[in-house]
Amino acid sequence: MQQRKRTKKNPLWIIGAAGAFLLTQGKLLFSLLKFGKFGGLFISMLVSIWAYAIVFPWTFAIGFVLLILVHEFGHVFAARQKGLPVTAPLFIPFLGALINLKRHPRDAATEAYVAIGGPMLGTVGALVVFGIAVYVDHPMWYSLAMTGFLINLFNLLPIHPLDGGRIVTAVSRWLWLVGLIGGLVLIIYNFNVILLLIWAMFAYDLYKKYVVRRKLGADKRALAASFLVPAQPLIEQGYIIPGQEHKRELDFVTYSDLEGQQFVRVMWEGLNFQGTIPLTQQALIRRAHVTRLDRIQKEDGLHLMIHCQVDYDPFENDRYYEVPTAARWKYGIAYFGLAGFLFGMMALVRRVGEL
Repeated sequence: MQQRKRTKKNPLWIIGAAGAFLLTQGKLLFSLLKFGKFGGLFISMLVSIWAYAIVFPWTFAIGFVLLILVHEFGHVFAARQKGLPVTAPLFIPFLGALINLKRHPRDAATEAYVAIGGPMLGTVGALVVFGIAVYVDHPMWYSLAMTGFLINLFNLLPIHPLDGGRIVTAVSRWLWLVGLIGGLVLIIYNFNVILLLIWAMFAYDLYKKYVVRRKLGADKRALAASFLVPAQPLIEQGYIIPGQEHKRELDFVTYSDLEGQQFVRVMWEGLNFQGTIPLTQQALIRRAHVTRLDRIQKEDGLHLMIHCQVDYDPFENDRYYEVPTAARWKYGIAYFGLAGFLFGMMALVRRVGEL
């Protein structure tokens, strides 16, 4: 069979145009790096591009990082739609990127919605790259499209902390067992260090959640916070400032706002001090106490840095996993449908790219 003749276009013009735009907007970029809340995002992106460029061509490295960025912004958009505060993505070379939810979802359906937003938008990004690949007809773009589909398919593995492990929370937690066994099979037949680390963390988390906790009871945790208070007024009132190693129990009250965010307000009556500590999840507070005091001299006088710790037990609400049957079907169809679509697109890219 005679192969069709390709008229290849220069694949660098799109990336070159993006680079030219960044150069013309250099002042804006540096202002973002210095003052914007996305400074960490840009710096971590540049570091990741540099790291990937050691292994791959720099054009592929840029495209790879941008595909990951699109995936992560899918999570950001989904979280904001659900009213969850979220940080900007942070890239970790050779491990991908992550976002941090400042408040834990209130139910499994919300967690699944935020989780599936990443591979959904990431798949759209990979489709755009595939369209460019067909247009410019160059192997680099086909490789990038294949990588984009593979990234999103990999994230659909039903293993925490991957997206798939969070999505199936709203479908059936029994799929975690499928992920545990399937992940081990993948490691045995196609060894991958990153997958091994993720699988090991997942297995250990399941062990703690369903074995250790049932034997020993609640999973005890602690959260630390520090508060700076002026000490000069206390000295003027004749109050004796405690030493650095001073430790004491603190009075506290805990409450939640209308959105379900829990707070702990700690109080030290002798210092006329109150401080509020937000929790990342619902919890049962065991105690609040001072772990250390630091004396800090400033221009306006002596200050105390009060280091506090809140000891708590996570509140495991079984209602968290109560998802309406219709929602379970919706997420199940979306999950398996997206996985099947990604498999199909990978086969299509392989076929078209080899024509």
